Amino acid sequence: MSVISTERDTILKQAQNQEQLSPEAGEVLLRQTDPTVKEAIRDTANFLRQKQIGETVTYVVNRNLNFTNICEQHCSFCAFRRDENTDGAYWLNFEEILAKCANAVERGATEICMQGGLNPRAKINGSSLGYYKQLVKTIKAEFPLLHLHAFSPQEVQFIAREDGISYETVIAELKAAGVGSMPGTAAEILDDRARKIICPEKINTQTWLDIVSTAHRLGMPTTSTMLSGHIETPQQQIQHLEKLRSLQEIAINNNYPAGITEFILLPFVGQEAPKPLRQRVGRDQPILEDALLLTAVARIYLGQWIPNHQPSWVKLGLLGATKALNWGCNDLGGTLMEEHITTMAGAQGGTCLGVSDLQRAIASVNRPYQERNTLYQAVTSDQ
Repeated sequence: MSVISTERDTILKQAQNQEQLSPEAGEVLLRQTDPTVKEAIRDTANFLRQKQIGETVTYVVNRNLNFTNICEQHCSFCAFRRDENTDGAYWLNFEEILAKCANAVERGATEICMQGGLNPRAKINGSSLGYYKQLVKTIKAEFPLLHLHAFSPQEVQFIAREDGISYETVIAELKAAGVGSMPGTAAEILDDRARKIICPEKINTQTWLDIVSTAHRLGMPTTSTMLSGHIETPQQQIQHLEKLRSLQEIAINNNYPAGITEFILLPFVGQEAPKPLRQRVGRDQPILEDALLLTAVARIYLGQWIPNHQPSWVKLGLLGATKALNWGCNDLGGTLMEEHITTMAGAQGGTCLGVSDLQRAIASVNRPYQERNTLYQAVTSDQ
């Protein structure tokens, strides 16, 4: 037996014993290419998923609401953003937003996931925070039971910069207005070397971490994500996971009132991305095999600290996302009802799924299903 295989087997045994792996050990798993070894990693992830969170696969009835695609930034992977007064640019008014929320409620949604471009004109009386607060208050006044999962760390930084206030003030004011949790998007890959290429105008790694940690300290739960399969290396992938794990350790060890609720892997879709990045990546659609391996390693690396793991059916398709349920995932995400950002990038997974679609997919892998809310509490039929 080679030294490499002995090391690999030792790492998997440590994982099965729920010992916390080092970044170096995680990287060893990510670099495996032998199909038999990948199956062993899959089985380990599935074993840990069952042990850490159980057999039930959850889903949420929600609606995506991208209120504007006008954005000051020019991320190299984004086909969603537009400059103001160009073809396809939009900025929904409050009446249009309330209509979308009403439609979501009629279809059983418990959550609105709301994010948008960084629109410099999104202000009320010269204040960006004023606009965002009024947006939230308008929705909550009409639909008080809807959970608003809204505004990424990038949007928090944008508001703080525009108004000359602290991240803490922005988060506290949004929370008071009715925001229930923060999407952990804009993380992309938490390595500044890669960020300078794919999203040079976005916040840097430390700023993302600082904003998310501030949210936890103030009692606002967040999700966490990783954009994978573009220019990043296995070392950068594992360092991203290490930063998320450390962030959750800080929240738990310091008894913060909130932390990370889930990890979502977002494989890169580049079909409509700007040509330089498409050429550098060399493909337009995700490689399912790579996404599944990273999914399994993420469960092994994060599972003790972040127990809920979700694939992206928009990016992988429902069949690919269903396969991920056997690679460490315990959640199949939401119905979405509409999806623009990934679809405009060229994803082929669709923009909306019905509850029955999600339930059938879960049943196909012989697992029970359960509707949940944003914070992973079970939703029953009488709620």
